[in-house]
Amino acid sequence: MARLVKRFRKLPYAATVGEETKSICGCGLSATLPFCDGTHKITESEEPDKLDWYDDDGRRHVAIDNFGSIRSDKQIQNV
Repeated sequence: MARLVKRFRKLPYAATVGEETKSICGCGLSATLPFCDGTHKITESEEPDKLDWYDDDGRRHVAIDNFGSIRSDKQIQNV
């Protein structure tokens, strides 16, 4: 399934329950969601704050439209 992803994080999230640690996908591209399968490695050359989309074959494309209401994982700082 193709996904439109706007992300500010390049690595998975580590989640520890008891003595077991799992990697939770931070890129939205993993085939084993919610767990990381290493697919984020294809995003290493992405520029921050750019909006890209990935097709079913894992090829990256620059998003032409502006999706102002798209959710992101950027941390919101409390003022």
